[in-house]
Amino acid sequence: MCDANQCDCDNQGLKIEGFIVPCILFLLRDQPSHGYEIMEKLGTLDFVDIIPDPSVVYRHLRRMEAEGKVNSQLKPGSGGPARKVYSITSEGEDYLHMWAMKIRRRKEALNKFIAAYEDAYNESQSE
Repeated sequence: MCDANQCDCDNQGLKIEGFIVPCILFLLRDQPSHGYEIMEKLGTLDFVDIIPDPSVVYRHLRRMEAEGKVNSQLKPGSGGPARKVYSITSEGEDYLHMWAMKIRRRKEALNKFIAAYEDAYNESQSE
């Protein structure tokens, strides 16, 4: 059963897997950040409904760095140890753009599904 805040389909594997990657790149496009800042900022995005575990964020950051989508530099912390600060690369910008295009196409397909579903539902209600 689904309502405005929760849907059983969330437990059926219907989430957009990997969506955290473009969200991280989106944040880094605005400002280079260290991992903890990224975690905090993810919580402020209206389009992120579940904040991942920090280990997931750091795993994605390491993978994106290996793939050339982000760079990192050690920068002195404020009164503490140096922190790894991540910034987006041109490859990361391209990947983010590709994701935006993919989401746009998915949105169009989902809108068509909703329209077809509502048409079919309204027809069955009028019978």
